[in-house]
Amino acid sequence: MKKPYAILALLWMPLISFGQQTIDGSMMYGGLQRDYILYVPSIYNAATPVPLILNFHGYTSNAFEQMNYGDFRPIADTVGFIVVHPMGTIDLIGNTHWNVGWGTSSVDDVGFTNALIDSISAAYNINQDRIYCTGMSNGGFMSYQLACKLSHRIAAIASVTGAMTINTPATCNPEHPTPVMEIHGTADGTVPYNGNILFESVASELAYWTNYNQTDASPTVTDIEDIDTNDGSTVQHFYYGNGNNGVVVEHYKVNGGAHTWPGTFFTSSGTNQDIDASKEIWRFFSMYDIHGKINTTSSSPAFSAGSLKVYPNPTKSYFTIERDSGENSHFEITNYLGQPVRSGVLLGRKDVVDISSLSGGIYMLRLDQQIIRIIKVD
Repeated sequence: MKKPYAILALLWMPLISFGQQTIDGSMMYGGLQRDYILYVPSIYNAATPVPLILNFHGYTSNAFEQMNYGDFRPIADTVGFIVVHPMGTIDLIGNTHWNVGWGTSSVDDVGFTNALIDSISAAYNINQDRIYCTGMSNGGFMSYQLACKLSHRIAAIASVTGAMTINTPATCNPEHPTPVMEIHGTADGTVPYNGNILFESVASELAYWTNYNQTDASPTVTDIEDIDTNDGSTVQHFYYGNGNNGVVVEHYKVNGGAHTWPGTFFTSSGTNQDIDASKEIWRFFSMYDIHGKINTTSSSPAFSAGSLKVYPNPTKSYFTIERDSGENSHFEITNYLGQPVRSGVLLGRKDVVDISSLSGGIYMLRLDQQIIRIIKVD
């Protein structure tokens, strides 16, 4: 689970460019100084609870490299969540690591993560129902560890080129249905797609989480458009829906992909560019809190304010807008990055807007100086 390349060690401009928004932090835990890098976007407002993403580095890597390699900062700048990049400790052979049970480490990284969440929550207004974790390689293993051993704090996880340590499914004890995403290349020579004597296979991981979450046993499989025909890989998306509390399990199978983070700016051999792992992970996280699918249990899911009504919400294909006024009005729908994905003109008192072609996730409807959150489900 080594870092993909050494060039990140030469990067220093991002830390300076983001200035006071990027904070080098440390705390004592278990008799050790534990370091981390915190990214707080400029749009953060202490009056509003925001999501927190824990972004774990791979074996031999570090927090700074992961912050740049698996970069969530451009998304955070638009959406407003906070990202923390924890730093692992040195193992017996001198490499940074996370203790996920396949080595000889005795470091309590689960306890450290719990304490880190407490520390950040004391300084910032964190939405305790929307804490997520992701990571690269050993960091992906760590995400599974937290889903099993710190699930009362973790709403959803995503692993990139990581896995569950062998036999972890037998001891995993999550406390709630947990949305899980695995992004993994079939040509991964470090964490093999089909597993080995130390690591579970991707198929085994998916079987555990689909069974635990009681999702559909058979996935919906979609071939992702091969945008970059020169990257030597293609992607298939596996979607296991209809889980308890509305959760799903998703898998991006990168056929021909290596031990890399898809979509990263720092390309190397075997890096897929048809998807952006960071964007896909946030798209996935944005649909859930610790209780499951956001708003699906609401007794009044439709939006209603004065003369304006929007329903059904959540929706699979379309929603209806009702207004007292029949005057023409322009509307715009934006995605989680603030990018317009649909626009048009309302012509009457009751109009239907078709969003069946959009991916599942959270969107914003801008209409008559109002912003209404629309949840699209697959």
